[in-house]
Amino acid sequence: MPLLTQTIASQTRDIGFPVRRLLPTRQARRVGPFVFLDHMGPAHFAAEGSAGDVRPHPHIGLATVTYLFSGAMMHRDSLGTVQRIEPGAVNLMTAGSGITHSERVPADIRRQGAAVEGMQLWLALPDELEECEPAFAHYPAEDLPLWEQDGVELNLLMGEGWGRRAPVAYPLPVFYASAVMQAGARLALPEGVDELAAYVAAGELDVDGAVLNANELGLLRNGQGGELIARRDSRVMLLGGTPPASPRYLDWNFVSSRRERLAQARADWIAQRFPMVPGETEFIPLQ
Repeated sequence: MPLLTQTIASQTRDIGFPVRRLLPTRQARRVGPFVFLDHMGPAHFAAEGSAGDVRPHPHIGLATVTYLFSGAMMHRDSLGTVQRIEPGAVNLMTAGSGITHSERVPADIRRQGAAVEGMQLWLALPDELEECEPAFAHYPAEDLPLWEQDGVELNLLMGEGWGRRAPVAYPLPVFYASAVMQAGARLALPEGVDELAAYVAAGELDVDGAVLNANELGLLRNGQGGELIARRDSRVMLLGGTPPASPRYLDWNFVSSRRERLAQARADWIAQRFPMVPGETEFIPLQ
């Protein structure tokens, strides 16, 4: 059986800045607990104005994971959190029963004309925790395992791999890592991950003789390890883990194992029953 079992091409969307969407698609609704994957940017924003700002919007039943390659974003949420995220750090926001948040481009990033680029992923919560209390956690870059081996810079963001463990806590077995690979470098994949995929954010990979191009997500043979080879300088995001027990349904920014819960969330946002972000008056209407 080949190591690369399926290839998913990205679909470009404009949400005020360009994003490449990989999950969900008709080919794959999820990878392990990951039910949504966007590669945002790179994007430059005007020094004045609000271009690129994501106004307050709601979530339920999921956790968002934000990781930047360059630039910065300012996160604010209905818990009162105000947290700047920069490259190498992880923001983990657990929506649970309901949270509202905004993501805005900091003024200094606008003035500098710096490119903002990174990954935005959603994780399903376990069935029994879909309606948990909302929470937010920030993990600065210096707290996450970062090392070099054989021409690869590895940053372990969630879970375990290569003899190391990330401090990011999550209630489902999950694996998430960044690999910056020099041309010709080889990377052994961790074994024992229930479901595993590789996203090529830049560059090109050889996957057991098959080619995985830039902006493609490759689904990999489960749990058997294997090796990736960089055909040129590449940035690769690896993700996977154990899926929740029940299927998940997505509707706008909402995730749930129950369709009726999605309908309730829509009604609650229209009626403005979600908690709002302190100090913010804007919001994104239901789409």
